[in-house]
Amino acid sequence: MSVGIAILGSTGSVGETTLRVVRNLRDEFHVVGLAAGRKVERLAEQIREFSPRVVSVADQADAAALRRQFPGVEIYHGLHGASLVADAPEAKVVMAAIVGAAGLEPTYRAVQRGKRVALANKESLVMAGRLVMEAARRSGAEILPVDSEHCAVFQCVRGESKKHIRRILLTASGGSLRDRPVEAMASASVKEVLAHPTWKMGRKITVDSATMMNKGLEVMEAHHLFGVPAERIHVVMHPQSVVHSLVEYVDGSMMAQMATADMALPVQYALTYPSRSPGVQEFLDLTAISSLTFSEPDPLRYPCLGLARQSMEGSESHMIALNAANEVAVKGFLDGVIPFGGIPDLIGRVLDATMPTSPSSLEEVLALDQAGRAAARKVLSAMEKNS
Repeated sequence: MSVGIAILGSTGSVGETTLRVVRNLRDEFHVVGLAAGRKVERLAEQIREFSPRVVSVADQADAAALRRQFPGVEIYHGLHGASLVADAPEAKVVMAAIVGAAGLEPTYRAVQRGKRVALANKESLVMAGRLVMEAARRSGAEILPVDSEHCAVFQCVRGESKKHIRRILLTASGGSLRDRPVEAMASASVKEVLAHPTWKMGRKITVDSATMMNKGLEVMEAHHLFGVPAERIHVVMHPQSVVHSLVEYVDGSMMAQMATADMALPVQYALTYPSRSPGVQEFLDLTAISSLTFSEPDPLRYPCLGLARQSMEGSESHMIALNAANEVAVKGFLDGVIPFGGIPDLIGRVLDATMPTSPSSLEEVLALDQAGRAAARKVLSAMEKNS
């Protein structure tokens, strides 16, 4: 009997990859629900192919149009609609792949319901990691990482005791600007930043890869997922993107997970765990790899990585503010409002103005997120006027 799956963010990069995996595993999984943003035409194609029972889209007008096309499908809109998709009782697995803070509420709903959550939305743990993990312990929900780095760590620690872990090493490609002179990075164009040399990802995460903010967020995520202190989670540069992460143990052993750069593997592993099924991605040919290199990240090239560490040393409100400011800054860069070099400048100003606190509820997390965005938009406006 196949397992029902709901996909949050179905028209995004990870969502599309999930559907590619489901096509290959039709006997094991069937789509119960789809939640998307504004790619309505693509969502309509997915509805025709996979026949979900419940669907959500960002805008009310788009939801109304889809209802006319698909009268037999329950169609909702907004964050509430995405939460209803996550809440579908037939969906035993929820792929949480909505980008950014918008994915927190529906992800939290799935965790509260005790489902298996394939977590591709790292912001859920960055903003509310303590609350999400506490909810998972209460409900019995399984949280399985979909980020390639955390999926790699998850495989490397399988069957091992947490007390034996000395260090977790998250690998980083370095993004699209890794070979650009440091002094020329601040003026990089949107086109240059979005030209990632290895991975095919959405626009926001591709910018985060270029700033290395994605690695800072991943350190926070790994801390919550694996219960390892942040100071024992390190980032190493690995431009080949073959080793997806490593775990070093107290006896000197080091485990690494290797594969081709294709998100299909971590997506499928999260869906099928603890089993493995034949996949859709290419196998890794070690004889075709000339070398594997590793190095320390340059703090001058990647100041956002330092800002992320700074927020972790602050408080939960600092981590929430960091994420909020980063989302505002990245959008500002993509919209042409600030240069690439303005991203860490904006984030740093918001962090400096943030007061330390620890939220006790999801509502408090969301309020702090809104406050962080308001502060970031104020800084963005001032930067635009001074440019």
